[in-house]
Amino acid sequence: MKKIIFYLVLGIIIITLFISLSKSTMENTLKITSVFENNSFIPEVYSCNWRDINPEFKIWNIPNNTKSLALIMDDPDAPAGTFVHWVAWNIPASNIEEESSRFSKYSEWINSASVKWYIGPCPPIWHWVHHYHFKVFALDTTLDLVWNVDKEKLLKEMTWHILSSWEIVWLFERK
Repeated sequence: MKKIIFYLVLGIIIITLFISLSKSTMENTLKITSVFENNSFIPEVYSCNWRDINPEFKIWNIPNNTKSLALIMDDPDAPAGTFVHWVAWNIPASNIEEESSRFSKYSEWINSASVKWYIGPCPPIWHWVHHYHFKVFALDTTLDLVWNVDKEKLLKEMTWHILSSWEIVWLFERK
């Protein structure tokens, strides 16, 4: 009987700890929302078909000890392999404003189009629907990076500083 009570109490303690840890993890998970939902089509205003500006991003549940954000936007469906659209870091730990790329509010570097700012979706007209992966990382530091920072270098430099991250995927097709 004592063994049954012991295992019953032990089970309750383990379940309570699991629920507590799950809630804590969920509350500290970085989240992104924008003017369009996950797995929905990107409005043309943010593409090469129109203004080619970055959309606004609302960032939720930023961990308290976050010093900066970093982001990467890429298209793994590009005909020549993954096309990197945007690489940025040392973004203040808050929302990302629409059309903020190109205006030195944070550090940006060369993407696959050989420009140092956001470049919107622009798949070939004959190609299928592309998936654009937008990843935001909450970092416990600002990064001291100056030159030649591409997606791989940014990922390497921030590896040990990531507190939380979130990915959202958008779709785009040119017709």
